[in-house]
Amino acid sequence: MMNNPVLHAFFLGRALAEVLSEKIEENFTNALSELGRFDTEQREELRKFIEEVQARAKISVASEDPVNTTPSESSPIDLQETIDNLRAEIARLKAELKIYRDQKT
Repeated sequence: MMNNPVLHAFFLGRALAEVLSEKIEENFTNALSELGRFDTEQREELRKFIEEVQARAKISVASEDPVNTTPSESSPIDLQETIDNLRAEIARLKAELKIYRDQKT
């Protein structure tokens, strides 16, 4: 046993700092892992969503012009604009979902 209270307090403080440091590192690592998983899931959902939109657009084009299944040059599809619009919609939905989740807590 330690008879010197100052020395005891020093070792107690050092042990506390080590444990806190480990816990913070563990929580930070878990948070980064969750963020990475969330990002991957969102990218996959976006990819599926884009594929579904493109498939429906292709079906619509085919039904309008059964002979020519590709869009005509007079009405080109701006894929980047579509992707940007989809990203904006997803961001808006994420914000609304966060507000909804925050209201439940």
